[in-house]
Amino acid sequence: MPEESHPRLDDGFERIRRELQLPEEFPLAVIDEAEWVAQAPVLPELDRTDLPFITIDPPGSMDLDQAMHLEERPGGYRVWYAVADVGAFVRPGGAIDLEARERGETVYLPDGRVPLHPPVLSEGAASLLPGVTRSAALWCVDLDSDGRIVGADVTRALVRSRERLDYDYVQAAVDTGTADGTLRLLAEIGRLRLALERDRGGISLPTPEQEIVPDGDGYRVELRASLDAETWNAQISLLTGMAAASMMLDAEIGLLRVLPPAPAEEVARMRRAAAALGVSWPEDASYGDVVHGLDPKVPEHAAFLRESTVLLRGAGYVAFNGEPPRQAEHAAVAAPYAHVTAPLRRLVDRYATEICLAVAAGEPVPEGIQAIMGELPDIMQATGRRAGAAERACVDLVEAFVLRDRVGQTFDAVVIDVADDGESGVVQVTGPAVVARCDGERLPLGEAVRVRLTRADPATREVRFSVA
Repeated sequence: MPEESHPRLDDGFERIRRELQLPEEFPLAVIDEAEWVAQAPVLPELDRTDLPFITIDPPGSMDLDQAMHLEERPGGYRVWYAVADVGAFVRPGGAIDLEARERGETVYLPDGRVPLHPPVLSEGAASLLPGVTRSAALWCVDLDSDGRIVGADVTRALVRSRERLDYDYVQAAVDTGTADGTLRLLAEIGRLRLALERDRGGISLPTPEQEIVPDGDGYRVELRASLDAETWNAQISLLTGMAAASMMLDAEIGLLRVLPPAPAEEVARMRRAAAALGVSWPEDASYGDVVHGLDPKVPEHAAFLRESTVLLRGAGYVAFNGEPPRQAEHAAVAAPYAHVTAPLRRLVDRYATEICLAVAAGEPVPEGIQAIMGELPDIMQATGRRAGAAERACVDLVEAFVLRDRVGQTFDAVVIDVADDGESGVVQVTGPAVVARCDGERLPLGEAVRVRLTRADPATREVRFSVA
């Protein structure tokens, strides 16, 4: 019964918190410091509240990291990108900063968040909420008519967002031809940047993601594909991160997000998988060229996309103070890249932003930043792993709970992965949106199959099928 399911699921989410040792309430010293600095931020002199910024986020979001205003200029475009100025509130080595190093990033669970910063900052004084003046790290990035970056600068400034929009609204405005100003240019610039990404061999996987959504008194799992508006918005964040990386590499000090190229043997294996699935991969085409033309609604394409994520594993961070690292690129971006656009939700962004602000102003990077930056890659790796484990565990729990009373029933599914031993694999059930292990010899990769549910245990968060 629904009235019974929700408390049991909540118990499961609480157990995940305990298993992964997710932080609980903020210590009193952190709360006290946050409440004090929220009343007395260090505000910049530059006032750019004249720029009509907007934010685009999921409905109900309060921790608003970015606001944008897009303009046309002679020969191209100008991107004004305001990023929440967390550094105006948090000093390196203070109580908030030390707690943030333990947390690393905000962890999202269906029944609530484990935030990086106290809500008085992340959902209040530091958030780029509409109608209020905020301090921001204000990026000004100039693009040519093809969308290429031709100049970039960043400085602290006062900004004021005019509207808080969501992706559905933006997509509808573009689709109906009613988008103007920033929304019209977002689609225009977004498409140009996607074309440039393809040209340089970058990769944006079109794979739908499993998402936990409320369902009455409980939850269910849906497969959700990104809207074009989300992809365009992501491209603005990406170009800002690329501008930041270029700035830090030129200054020979910084924090980069890196991903090494996939090993040759893995690429060769995926070429064989493409041939087996009937996915065209010409000899002179890159992996990025291949995935840009795939439709995840096609079973063979969905299987290839699932299999090929192995080529994008191994992302991390690298800090440097002096000669730049040999491996400075992010293979999926196909360019150097840095995380600077989500400081309310990710620790490293605040530090990388402070480095860029100092470099752009022609000033030395503060000693407090230099002292800790070398530790950040390990901090982010450990806390990122924990956040990913929490997300996977929650999906597994909801899948098992939704199916708990259907053991023995059969379902339509598609085989999206096959184990090396040939005796099992992974299937994606068409309804409900479950991805789970399946037992059976010689599973036909990329083909539709009928499967029987053999196990759905919320206690162990395990779901298992067999070929029917």
